[in-house]
Amino acid sequence: MQLYGMAMSGNCWKVAQILRLTGHDVAWIETDTATGATQTPAFLALNPNGKVPVLRLNDGTILTESNAILLHFAEGTAWLPPPSLARTRVHEWLFFEQYTHEPAIAVARNLISWRREAHLHTERLAQCATQGAKALTIMERRLSQADWLVGTTPTIADLALFAYTHRADEAGFSLHPYPGVQAWIDRITALPGITLLPRPA
Repeated sequence: MQLYGMAMSGNCWKVAQILRLTGHDVAWIETDTATGATQTPAFLALNPNGKVPVLRLNDGTILTESNAILLHFAEGTAWLPPPSLARTRVHEWLFFEQYTHEPAIAVARNLISWRREAHLHTERLAQCATQGAKALTIMERRLSQADWLVGTTPTIADLALFAYTHRADEAGFSLHPYPGVQAWIDRITALPGITLLPRPA
């Protein structure tokens, strides 16, 4: 399999993690969105949306959208509960990650630590700060009472939210007000096979 992604991207990190954790070999193809690599005719033929990650399976099938790929490879493993209320809870957290958490924390990280343009986006970053604090507070409410986001073992919900949360400092967030989230980060980091998202140079 071939995975087109950016090493600094939490969305791409998620896909690489679930592949490794489920025993799949994959060739990484670094694809830098900042240089226009996702807008070439060749890349757009893979994903007309012009975004990474993109995964090409051994039979040539193309998969896109990080959480969809998480669900695909977690099926039948301990990372995804069987059809049940627990699985629905996993889906809830995956949608939360993409619509509440990621648009605040990932966007702020991109502007502050990747593009280094914080001074150009003060209003946008103020919005991110408010929304990101709300997302972390929601996570803290759960993680102050439970080890994992769903059930008693880690799931892809934890992988999805870990991606940008463990680098929240790069987005201007302190995790000190969220001890449950901090302890959860430590638990995930200690799991076999988990790597950390690289920091910007």
